[in-house]
Amino acid sequence: MRDLRIVFMGTPDFAVAILDRIVSDGYHVVGVITAPDKPAGRGRKLNESAVKKYAKSKGLHLLQPTNLKNSDFLNELESLQANLQVVVAFRMLPKVVWNLPEYGTFNLHASLLPDYRGAAPIHWAIINGEEKTGVTTFFIDEKIDTGAMILKKEVSIDVDETVGELHNRLMYLGAQAVSETIGLVKSDTATTTLQPESETKIAPKLNSENCRINWNDTIHNIYNHIRGLNPFPTAWSEIQNGSDTISLKIYKVRKESIVHESEIGTIITTKKEIKVAVNGGYILLDELKLSGKKKLGAVSLLNGFSFLPEAKML
Repeated sequence: MRDLRIVFMGTPDFAVAILDRIVSDGYHVVGVITAPDKPAGRGRKLNESAVKKYAKSKGLHLLQPTNLKNSDFLNELESLQANLQVVVAFRMLPKVVWNLPEYGTFNLHASLLPDYRGAAPIHWAIINGEEKTGVTTFFIDEKIDTGAMILKKEVSIDVDETVGELHNRLMYLGAQAVSETIGLVKSDTATTTLQPESETKIAPKLNSENCRINWNDTIHNIYNHIRGLNPFPTAWSEIQNGSDTISLKIYKVRKESIVHESEIGTIITTKKEIKVAVNGGYILLDELKLSGKKKLGAVSLLNGFSFLPEAKML
């Protein structure tokens, strides 16, 4: 058995669950690398990453480099004498970093590679209506998410599952996969499978443009788009309500598949429902947030906001 000295790299909550599993399993973590503190909120107070908070609580050696090629950082990293590096939801590493440890640097990616390489694999799996996804560990190479695969774990996706719910399931599945991968490296029994160079399903970064709802799409695609962005970063649209154009975020929805003659985008309300006419039926808005207002359920919103007769989604 190899005597492992591990450096862990990660930033958000997703990475914390994996780091906690590594620590709980008794592996020797000699260092944790995370993003520098960033100003956040109205007061612009410096905000520590979730991984930093966890590392401090466990007394782990912490590094927060702004430049991964900086000689001072590289010297400090080398001084830790790590022989394995584990990366989860961090950033692209230069070769001088990932090539440093004797047993390599492996990454956890929240998809079944080679599908959904990129920044938002969990979101795009749901947006595209996939019925299954999973996690993959792989040794890092020069490109993004293309390295030799070590281990995969698969799960089915519920037809009504949101990205928030799937994120949490994959987080714990990922912790299991990372723990098993470290065990394979420790026993020198890890075998790898090369990825094909081509990719048919990608997971690009989410932005304002690809988070906007296209009401001319099918009812199923709109439904998947909204649940694939709930609760973060959230699907959005605009309402034309008389002379006002109002931006809103849409969180929880249902779909009603039915033949209708309403114009696409038409908003129909009752005392308890807000629904939008789309191709193949209606999308019922159960939880939404008008610009500058609180997130509300449909009934609460209808108590304080009036949709005019000609209101429609843009």
